[in-house]
Amino acid sequence: MMNKQYYEQLKETLYANDLANGLQVYLLPKPEMSKTFAIFATDYGSIDQTFVPINQKDYITVPDGIAHFLEHKLFEKEDRDVFQDFTKRGASANAFTSFTKTAYLFSATEEIENNVETLLDFVQEPYFSDQSVEKEKGIIAQEIRMYDDQADWRAFFGTIGNMYHNHPVQIDIAGTVDSIQAITKEDLYTCYETFYHPSNMILFITGNFEPENMMQLIEANQQKKTFKTLNTIDRSFSNELPTVAKQKTVLEMPVSVPKCMVGIKENLQTVEANFMQQDLLADMLLDHFYSKSGVFYHELYEKDLIDDNFSFESNREKNFAFSVLGGNTTKPDQLADTIKEQLLRWKNTSLTPSEFERMKRKKTGELLRSMNSLETIAQQFIHYKTLGFDYFNLLPILDEITIEDANDYLQSWINDENVTVFQIMPTTEEK
Repeated sequence: MMNKQYYEQLKETLYANDLANGLQVYLLPKPEMSKTFAIFATDYGSIDQTFVPINQKDYITVPDGIAHFLEHKLFEKEDRDVFQDFTKRGASANAFTSFTKTAYLFSATEEIENNVETLLDFVQEPYFSDQSVEKEKGIIAQEIRMYDDQADWRAFFGTIGNMYHNHPVQIDIAGTVDSIQAITKEDLYTCYETFYHPSNMILFITGNFEPENMMQLIEANQQKKTFKTLNTIDRSFSNELPTVAKQKTVLEMPVSVPKCMVGIKENLQTVEANFMQQDLLADMLLDHFYSKSGVFYHELYEKDLIDDNFSFESNREKNFAFSVLGGNTTKPDQLADTIKEQLLRWKNTSLTPSEFERMKRKKTGELLRSMNSLETIAQQFIHYKTLGFDYFNLLPILDEITIEDANDYLQSWINDENVTVFQIMPTTEEK
């Protein structure tokens, strides 16, 4: 039985169904679009290393990078590569692994139902052999080495590594060249059977299709398959202090211009009810101060501390949250000191009503614009649903945020112990 929900503010209707095997299905028809976009995701990412496997009692810890390795292997079957199946049907397919989820997706303008069947079937029919696992290690090791040579990637993960004492978020999503050597076919099946159970997965489809027919097709597809019974997955994470692990790290690399990143580690001892509110506020406040129209951005630019490479982002998940800002600079120490001093000023800063209204209007516009993109809708819906929230409720939550909420968050966000600096300096010539 499909549930149907209409979002007045967005003029959108969402169809939802929890299937007998636990799979959550969400359909958002947009008949005005020529394209359809589908995403099939599991609540399983690079941080899920220590867990109790399906039908077992004891925790195990698997090698770093296994979620990403599994994503690669699912496209390869005994007799073919699944990408070709999609290409034959005029679809463009892809996949990604993040800290907290793995997702498989396609976009197409034709043969939508066949492509949906292909998506469900290839993800739900794993094939791993000892030989293919060994071959994949070489491919992924090459990918890891390629990222190891990218200064932006090293700066991002270096900053996270500075923030966290024990949490696996500090480990590169792909693992290391050494860690992936330990992955076996049996490890892959253990992780697959535990985390790729339908009850741990979400299917979201948006675009040009008829929802009743699509839901029937998905139900029929799932009824043909059998899965073991899975209770909730028991995952374990080390205790994490609210303070950063390291105040500052400097790494030498063959770069022409130094890089300087500043990381802000969130203390997650916050009320979970405020999760969405704080998710929005972190983005809004960073944007207000550090977008190209922001007062702090202008300070940095006028002192010739940054160039157009400067950026910022905020990440918030169930058991970690952080923000990172920075970029290229010819004066890395001065940039680090200036950003830290700016952030510490927040304690004594209050937004004016006009600033707050401008922030809200800008964020509202951003959200509405993002909802014109099928890809963004699908990926954001999956992201928030995995966290237990409804993406389409972001606008009402944004409406309810008050200037007092914003100022409280602003003034309590930063302290001396939750900010870190990571710098990449040009390699010095050995004398």
